[in-house]
Amino acid sequence: MNLATTLAAEPNENLAHISNVLIYSAMAVYLLAFFAHMAEWLFGSRSKVARTAAALTPSKTAASATAAPAVTVQAKGGGTATLERPKVVTRSVAGTRDVPDGPGAAAGDEKGDLYGRIAVSLTVLAFLLEFGGVLTRALSVQRAPWGNMYEFSITFSTVAVGVYLVLLALKKNIAWLGLPLVTTVLLDLGLAVTVLYTDSDQLVPALHSYWLWIHVSTAIFCGAVFYVGGVGTLLYLFRDSYEAKLQNGGQPGKFATSVLERLPSAASLDKFSYRLNAAIFPLWTFTIIAGAIWAGDAWGRYWGWDPKEVWSFITWVAYACYLHARATAGWKGRKAAYLALIAFGCWLFNYYGVNIFVTGKHSYAGV
Repeated sequence: MNLATTLAAEPNENLAHISNVLIYSAMAVYLLAFFAHMAEWLFGSRSKVARTAAALTPSKTAASATAAPAVTVQAKGGGTATLERPKVVTRSVAGTRDVPDGPGAAAGDEKGDLYGRIAVSLTVLAFLLEFGGVLTRALSVQRAPWGNMYEFSITFSTVAVGVYLVLLALKKNIAWLGLPLVTTVLLDLGLAVTVLYTDSDQLVPALHSYWLWIHVSTAIFCGAVFYVGGVGTLLYLFRDSYEAKLQNGGQPGKFATSVLERLPSAASLDKFSYRLNAAIFPLWTFTIIAGAIWAGDAWGRYWGWDPKEVWSFITWVAYACYLHARATAGWKGRKAAYLALIAFGCWLFNYYGVNIFVTGKHSYAGV
């Protein structure tokens, strides 16, 4: 190895320091975004604008009692014809309630919407800072920035926020995701910088492969999407219980009403989570196949029942069962949602549990 190669292989301490500064800066901005999201939920629902809007909004009973106005159109021959305005159906799936989606975290009022815009702006700024931290971490060692659990964690949270921002840019009704997402990202980064942190360094020989870019990057992206789907599934269970209580004549508390009325309906949350999990499942399948090919190149065997390989397969089976259950009439709704949460729990254990507590060929945690 010549001198130039040796110097290139040594970590750049200045870039590593800049990466740490950017990650801590991102955490500070995420904390501000957390408070802005809290204000969006708390003050938005209790403001005078919200109370006035609620008082002026007709109830469902009153709305249903008022017939929709007719529509007069020009008919052939110079005459006119009167047509009834068509009814709007919010849900068409058998067995679901005809419940409209909530307005989102801001509750549809000016103050809540202001705090919501501030929260999203801060989240975008924090995302850019964290992305910069991941990028400079990669430049400091001239390799992919996911060679250990610290690097995987900061990249994972960056991708998760990126998925959220992309969905927002596509005008999806996911403002409700902001608060749980930012809270989770803060916990993830806090754990990364305190427990999982390792100095910027080169990889073990087995990881020196272009498959590191392919296999691990797809695993990170799949995990981020699985996380977003998992949050949607969890909130679906709360919203479904809320709707069921109202349907049975119950009266939820003021706090539950304030929060859950602003979420999408249970049917929308269920559909949202299912579509995310179904869309990303083929990529998770590719991730396992890519890992097997990499294992064949690195260790001379495609499958050796290593703990990481086993739990990756268990996670695949769990999500396959969930998707199969969704296609079975008796396993829609809450039963399928429990399966989805179990599947995401398998993914979490595959990441944290196997890397920290189980010894195997994939023990690159650096903890």
